[in-house]
Amino acid sequence: MTSKKLVNSVAGCADDALAGLVACNPSLQLLQGHRVALRSDLDSLKGRVALLSGGGSGHEPAHAGFIGKGMLTGVIAGAVFTSPAVGSILAAIRAVAQAGTVGTLLIVKNYTGDRLNFGLAREQARAEGIPVEMVVVGDDSAFTVLKKAGRRGLCGTVLIHKVAGALAEAGVGLEEITDRVSVVAKAMGTLGVSLSSCSVPGSKPTFELSADEVELGLGIHGEAGVRRIKMATANEIVALMLDHMTSSSNASHVPVPPGSSVVLMVNNLGGLSFLELGIIADAAVCSLEGRGVKIARALVGTFMSALEMPGVSLTLLLVDEPLLKLIDAETTASAWPNVAKVWVTGRKRSRAAPTEPLAAPDSTTAAGEASKQMVLVLEWVCTTLLGLEEHLNALDRAAGDGDCGTTHSRAARAIQGWLKEGPPPASPAQLLSKLSFLLLEKMGGSSGALYGLFLTAAAQPLKAKTDLPAWSAAMDAGLEAMQKYGKAAPGDRTMLDSLWAAGQELQAWKSPGANMLQILTKAVKSAEAAAEATKNMEPGAGRASYISSARLDQPDPGAVAAAAILRAILEVLQSQGTEQKEDLVLMRGKPQPE
Repeated sequence: MTSKKLVNSVAGCADDALAGLVACNPSLQLLQGHRVALRSDLDSLKGRVALLSGGGSGHEPAHAGFIGKGMLTGVIAGAVFTSPAVGSILAAIRAVAQAGTVGTLLIVKNYTGDRLNFGLAREQARAEGIPVEMVVVGDDSAFTVLKKAGRRGLCGTVLIHKVAGALAEAGVGLEEITDRVSVVAKAMGTLGVSLSSCSVPGSKPTFELSADEVELGLGIHGEAGVRRIKMATANEIVALMLDHMTSSSNASHVPVPPGSSVVLMVNNLGGLSFLELGIIADAAVCSLEGRGVKIARALVGTFMSALEMPGVSLTLLLVDEPLLKLIDAETTASAWPNVAKVWVTGRKRSRAAPTEPLAAPDSTTAAGEASKQMVLVLEWVCTTLLGLEEHLNALDRAAGDGDCGTTHSRAARAIQGWLKEGPPPASPAQLLSKLSFLLLEKMGGSSGALYGLFLTAAAQPLKAKTDLPAWSAAMDAGLEAMQKYGKAAPGDRTMLDSLWAAGQELQAWKSPGANMLQILTKAVKSAEAAAEATKNMEPGAGRASYISSARLDQPDPGAVAAAAILRAILEVLQSQGTEQKEDLVLMRGKPQPE
């Protein structure tokens, strides 16, 4: 089965892609009748060397994304994974020559079709009297024994574009640019790895991998690599890649002994998530520095892709200060990253976290007893949430991500870990504030933010008093904060529905002589009923609001979790035999009367 692609037609996809880039970039122009993109300010290059590159389409942003001042003058694109036509290459050479350039350097990846077509165009142009040189880049470090065809041209070619572009912009002549970039090209290596293949528009995937396999040493045209390895962690795969591409037993290795300085490129082959790319980048930096290699610059992004291939390549270029200045030179190319001119190795990568404000000491003499009761409550809440993890996840799958139970379990484990560090504050206000910070930091997701808001706001009324009216006011403050920032209202099918129902019952705590446990029992039952009622509600906030109500026939998991927390609190207080507000150490924060 062919893969789905967002194209107008298979035959015209390369033309459409290049036209789209030019349409959105005023500094580029198409050469009529050819799949060629050129700088729109060609006349400004009079007296300078022009740089042309190219190859098959499907490697975007290469190569047209690297057209600009300080990089390429123009690009000739072929069909997907197909070398460009000789006639188009020759037309591009003529176009830059007629603009008054003093010579043209062709930068070509080492593939047979590219070498032949660019080479033939070069010979024809030279026969017309146009000075043209060609550099063939082969930076592939996959093959332990060199093939007759040589090393393939991979992402390192982009670094050659950059170095040659900086030299041309500085007015260096054609012969010197050719010589210098030829030396640079021999001082780098690239190795790729992929989780699966890619597919040319209109075709099936180029190869198949089992679920536990990874392809090592593959090219950029969907071809298989040198071997398949078992799936492993990002750290392990990066270490294996670096071992392979730097080993002296590998005929195509790049020698990177301890003390070497390198530019590192972490290149997305097209379909890797940015999250994974960041993990790979961190692993590469740590592994290289662990080997005593100094990283001068790290370029992370998509530079030379293979359509939608979910993989990554690592490129290492040995550098000294003169070469680094060429890498750092200014360019207007849209796909070149804005990299700080600062060494990666040796830079301080973190700063100390701000200190938390000192909490006021507990003013009660029953802090120990209050803390014990708080611990019992928190431990039972955590046990309850951990037991509900799978149930909450199942409820949440109807809204998409299915992680509500996981999120609440993460909060429970964070609280359990915190309790092991020592007794919690006896002051209710301090307790709620601490829990707020903990959940904001550890729980994650919108639930963590909402609980954090609720607890932060709820803590404020409890700073002055801790009687039942103060606890009712704390509930009111928490609900108000959740509505203000979460934009939910009662009836929107969220966790607020349970908490709101409980809050209405807890208004009775503000009446003189209120029975704490009786009112709390009614509040918990109302919360549970409100949670159950959410299955009949039209979602008005949260991720579920984007889902068709026809698919939402189960209670909202956040509302279920909130009701379960309230039930757990009630069960602990009931088990303590507490019946009157005067007897509740947790809520009053002062000694029980004898």
